[in-house]
Amino acid sequence: MRLWTLIKLVAGAVVLGVTVFTVMLVWHVQHEPLGGIFSELVPVQFEPKPVVTLPQADATLPEIDPGAKVFEKAGELIAVGDLIGAREKLRTVVSVYPRSKAAPEARRIVGEMNLDELLSASRMEGKAVHIVRSGESFLGIAAQHNTTLDCILHLNGLLDLKRLHPGEELIVMPLELRVQIDPARKVLSLWEGSGRFVKEYSLLSMNLSGQKGGLRTKITSKSGLVGNRRVTPGMKDYRDSAKVFALEKTSLQIRSLDPAAEPADGEDLTPGAGFHLSVEDLEELALLLRPGNEVEIRAAGP
Repeated sequence: MRLWTLIKLVAGAVVLGVTVFTVMLVWHVQHEPLGGIFSELVPVQFEPKPVVTLPQADATLPEIDPGAKVFEKAGELIAVGDLIGAREKLRTVVSVYPRSKAAPEARRIVGEMNLDELLSASRMEGKAVHIVRSGESFLGIAAQHNTTLDCILHLNGLLDLKRLHPGEELIVMPLELRVQIDPARKVLSLWEGSGRFVKEYSLLSMNLSGQKGGLRTKITSKSGLVGNRRVTPGMKDYRDSAKVFALEKTSLQIRSLDPAAEPADGEDLTPGAGFHLSVEDLEELALLLRPGNEVEIRAAGP
């Protein structure tokens, strides 16, 4: 190799090295300390810049609602006739995604489906057939099976308490539902003992009479009002009366409220202390609830 060629190669290497060193030195001074020889030649200190504001969320991104997705799937199953699968999806929305925007409608639909099944005489799950024996009465049969006259009459298509005959068969259904009242949401809901949701009802109004904290109680009696006269199950006027549930350890009641009702002479239509539902909803509850059922009244809030 000629001497001149060697000199050019060495010069090129030197120029390249100087260029790289210069670039790194500029980076060291203007952007970020590199340490080592650069810090010795040019000591540099950087003050970290405080974070003044956090980045804003992108408002254009869609809100994720997994409960709504499950609800859509339930609608697809209903469309193809898979009511069992649809109900399971709806129950998932109610129990797993109770804050979903689809949850109120899911509760309404699954509640209607549950009630149709509970009150259907053709679906015997959870029901039994009682064979009447000599000397038995409707009240005695109801007490024996933890049910009510209202429920027995409905399941057997009876309009009144006819005479019973030995050997006659009656469909009976034990009523072991639990009541939960949520004053903050203004709803009353029914639950099975296993914790499975049954149905939800809206409260038209309520008067807590100073009760703010939570309360666990139970139904002590179920009766009806005809004007200002109280009637009990089995009495002649009970069927058309305004039903009232009395609760243990409190003056609060569960009763109906008819905003359009006109009071008769001397009749007091003031709803009083308790929780007030529509006449139709309370008639439905009269089929499903009995004395002894547990009631949980949640705290009314701060």
